[in-house]
Amino acid sequence: MTPAATLLGAIGLVLFGFGLVQFVIFIFQPIMNPLWLWAHLGLGALMILASVGMSLDGLRERMRSGEGRRAGRYGTSALLQAVLWIGILCGVAFLGERYSKRFDWTEQQVHTLSEQTQSLLDGLEAGIHITGFYNSLDQPIYRQLLERYATSDRVTFEFADPNARPDLVEAYGLDVEALPRGLLHVAYGAASVVVNEFGESEITNAIVKLTRSGGRKVYFATGHNERASLGEGAEEPNGLSRAVAALRNETYEVAELRLAVEGRVPEDADVVILAGPTRPLLDFEHAALRSYIESGGALFAMLDPRSNTDLADDLSAWGIEVGENVVFDRSLALFGRATSPFAASYAENHPITREFAETTLFHMARTLEPGPDASGLASLVRTGDSSWAETNLAEWTAEGAAGYDADEDSLGPVSLGVVGVPLIDAAPERDPRIVAIGDSDFVTNELIDGFMNRDLFVNSVAWLMGEVEHIAIRPNTSRASRFQLTAEQFSLLQMLSLFVLPEAIAIVGVLAWWSRRRSPGR
Repeated sequence: MTPAATLLGAIGLVLFGFGLVQFVIFIFQPIMNPLWLWAHLGLGALMILASVGMSLDGLRERMRSGEGRRAGRYGTSALLQAVLWIGILCGVAFLGERYSKRFDWTEQQVHTLSEQTQSLLDGLEAGIHITGFYNSLDQPIYRQLLERYATSDRVTFEFADPNARPDLVEAYGLDVEALPRGLLHVAYGAASVVVNEFGESEITNAIVKLTRSGGRKVYFATGHNERASLGEGAEEPNGLSRAVAALRNETYEVAELRLAVEGRVPEDADVVILAGPTRPLLDFEHAALRSYIESGGALFAMLDPRSNTDLADDLSAWGIEVGENVVFDRSLALFGRATSPFAASYAENHPITREFAETTLFHMARTLEPGPDASGLASLVRTGDSSWAETNLAEWTAEGAAGYDADEDSLGPVSLGVVGVPLIDAAPERDPRIVAIGDSDFVTNELIDGFMNRDLFVNSVAWLMGEVEHIAIRPNTSRASRFQLTAEQFSLLQMLSLFVLPEAIAIVGVLAWWSRRRSPGR
């Protein structure tokens, strides 16, 4: 085979192969110009045919040459290199076992105690002692996490094989049936709890239970078509079962509140949550909420756009301006879905969002802003500069098109949430607190685990209770890294990563291979 034919055939194979890949992708997602696709297939096929036609005689001669001996020589060299690398890796593994040093290079620091846990340990007034009831074979698996807790001088731990220490089993009054699976006994002074599931979230939650004085209760209001928090519908994608589980993980007690039946907010309510009501409240329900706020209560209100609720009147009386609009953002949104904007900024130095390193995601949100006379209120979440609040909802609903109108719409950044002390005439013993957000989708089962949504929700509840010391990022979990892209940037990156860069690398590789074959001595 002549050098020209070899190069022609190799490049033809690259073009034809990438053309096939583009054809398969184009069937399901037409993201490219079809002329580009057919050019790859046609040009690649022509180059392959031309290469074969130019080299028929050379191919026959090559089949009878001594290429096998050269392949064996290079194969032996590659094998020796592999053996050498394996030896080096074994040596590194031996040194790593002999002289261990731990690093956590994961993006989410999943092998490091979370800020919430570290803050909790720093504030302990007495010692915590953890006893792990696991057999001797399983103990090394659980030791690493407990060693992280033991970096605090307030925490000590030990392991006890339940078969070898029946005295401890009896002294702690442990459930014998649970011992085969293993458990932790966490003691704080004279109080103690048992942890059946092993993990940072479970251990930290146990310590919180032991150190937190008094139960805290959160009520989810029902009766106005709010999102389901308990019972039927709570497990659906639009339900709030995961939000409820997040609150219970903070040791909060959760219950439902039907104002139309109760007629008032219970005295043990630390926080009342209105999660996306779509029906008007009765007059005495409005009065019950106003009475609760005026007595120093805490309210978390989530109002979706175009919802048939009159709660906006109450928020307006408390100093919050509720926009009759839908927020759009074609740049800082989920895969270009303009009605699913990301947060661009938060209230400066507010305990709820102070430690946020990432964004939060909303879907179908409206604007909520502090009124001009509400000095105790501040914007909690704001969108990006390219967003706007669309007010012509009738045209958007009818035609499906929306665009910024300088005469009617508000240009971003726009406020999606408000936090602070509402305007009231009464003077209660403690200031009332309110968090209001123009979206309830962000806390549903479908979205709460994305980005910082869970932390925004749980931190808001903790702030409403006045438990600023418990506001922090939740225990870290491993996940894929995220990078926010606009729709245009995503399409460009898709083209570059799937076609342009791999094809360029392949062609450069072919040229390098062809050049080495032509060098003297080859």
